[in-house]
Amino acid sequence: MGDNPSGSDNATAGDLGVTGRHARGAGTGVAPGSYEEPPFGGGGALPKKTRFGMEAGFRGLSVAAGAMVLVIIVAIAVFLISKAVPALSANTENFLTYKSWFPNETEPKFGIAVLAFGTVLTSIIALLVAVPIALGIALFLSHYAPKRLATPLGFVIDLLAAVPSVVFGLWGRDVFMEPVRNFSAWLNEYFSWIPIFGGDGPFGRSVLLGSLVLAIMVLPIVTSLSREVFMQTPGMNEEAALALGATKWEMVRTAVLPYGKPGVIAAVMLGLGRALGETIALALTLGVVFNISFNIIENGGNSIAANIANSFGEANETGRGALIASGLVLFAITLVVNMAARAIIYRRREFRDSAA
Repeated sequence: MGDNPSGSDNATAGDLGVTGRHARGAGTGVAPGSYEEPPFGGGGALPKKTRFGMEAGFRGLSVAAGAMVLVIIVAIAVFLISKAVPALSANTENFLTYKSWFPNETEPKFGIAVLAFGTVLTSIIALLVAVPIALGIALFLSHYAPKRLATPLGFVIDLLAAVPSVVFGLWGRDVFMEPVRNFSAWLNEYFSWIPIFGGDGPFGRSVLLGSLVLAIMVLPIVTSLSREVFMQTPGMNEEAALALGATKWEMVRTAVLPYGKPGVIAAVMLGLGRALGETIALALTLGVVFNISFNIIENGGNSIAANIANSFGEANETGRGALIASGLVLFAITLVVNMAARAIIYRRREFRDSAA
């Protein structure tokens, strides 16, 4: 009658629990009194972070790689400035506004106005021609073309970006110039009342020819990047638009294009950077004329990079310094363009995140 079964059971359970703990401690070589329960959630403590491990090494390499880019940019700027200052000091005219280029004379006279104008003009016209075509091709490859056609066509477009610029330049000068000359004469005959198509000729090696060749060179870059951006559009967005009764074009306009807008802007700015720095193709297709004119069909036009290619071989010490000074201006223009592109993309992303 004095037996307590429940108490015996509890004691037995307690004995088993103590025995299990002691057995675990004995099995691991730890004294029974020093055993500690594992932390809440199971497992065990994470290994201590080593001072010099793979994580720290990878982080150091990443920081070094990022810093190396800045170091290279600063080194290029320092080199250009150090080489350009003597020539700019010897210049007897205003470098920013003078419209001729005579750096090899006894009294050097040279300016960047005509070259900077031609560089920006040819690049803008090239983008105006290339970007609509590139976006159309990108949308066709990503949302309209069957896979068996989109894959080889995309490969051909990517391959076009690997063609050397000298090949484009020679093709533009020897093959493409005649059709452009005839097209320029037609524009002049029927649209001469528009200032950019006016003049009396001759036509041929003009801003129009250089810009069209440049547009062909920029086309694969903008197309490839835009295609990849459009293909990253979430399928739920497209399906939701179609479920609401949208047509294929309405789905592209409301779901694909808004999502890919930052990527398209980046692609266009990358193409603009390529156009601004193009050298040999423009050197072979532009007529070397130092004149600021919006006429794009008459012989003429020049750019910073093309002038460097055409003039470097005959330049003396001051002339080389003047060309490096023009390269410094091109470097600054490219830097400003890329910074503007990053600012646009950042503001677009910030607006999208706040709206979400």
